Amino acid sequence: MGYGKRIDTLCSLLVAAPTFADVGCDHGYCSEYMLKNGLCKHVIFSDISKGSLQKAQTLLADFVEDGSATGVLGDGFFGVPSDVDQVLIAGMGGSEMVSILDDKTHGFIPKRFVLQPMHDSEKLRAYLLEKGAEILSDYTFFDGKFYDVIVGIRQGNACKYTPAELEFGRDNIRLRPDAFIRRLQKLIKNTEKYLEIPALQEESRRALQEKKGRLQGVLNGVIT
Repeated sequence: MGYGKRIDTLCSLLVAAPTFADVGCDHGYCSEYMLKNGLCKHVIFSDISKGSLQKAQTLLADFVEDGSATGVLGDGFFGVPSDVDQVLIAGMGGSEMVSILDDKTHGFIPKRFVLQPMHDSEKLRAYLLEKGAEILSDYTFFDGKFYDVIVGIRQGNACKYTPAELEFGRDNIRLRPDAFIRRLQKLIKNTEKYLEIPALQEESRRALQEKKGRLQGVLNGVIT
């Protein structure tokens, strides 16, 4: 696809859908991918940043002109209809995504979603499962840093996650991809560095030791 590994990964998870919304679109590359490959009839691309939206408007100018793409300046799902067939939200925190999905005025769980939280993935997973959504794919990939991606549908066979699956992602726990193993190893090393601080308070030390034990348990496959 040629957009770079992170964007290419997100594009690879998108499927054909009559309508597609790219929320927090930034440059609009994923919208361009959907339109250029004939995977949708209409795209709504939105961003709260006027500058980011303008970049996407420029990239998608031909599609805007022929009516197959519509740009929206606004926060969250403002301007996005709840019956849209597929939604991508990437590059923001999991808590922020929950706020968008749960917004009393514009919020909804999309029919199909691809979500790439930068942090607070556990909160996002918990919210989706609480609302009855089915998570189809949930794993970590690497592109200069580690990213989580969560793919799912509004209605399906929602299932209960274990505490470890909720914290780290079901596919990571069950399939143990290389990026996830490397992420665990990095988290353990970072925790060990903090434990070496001489002036560390005892309460903080106990919490870090507990965290290290949990991470090692997941790494060794003891905690699932």
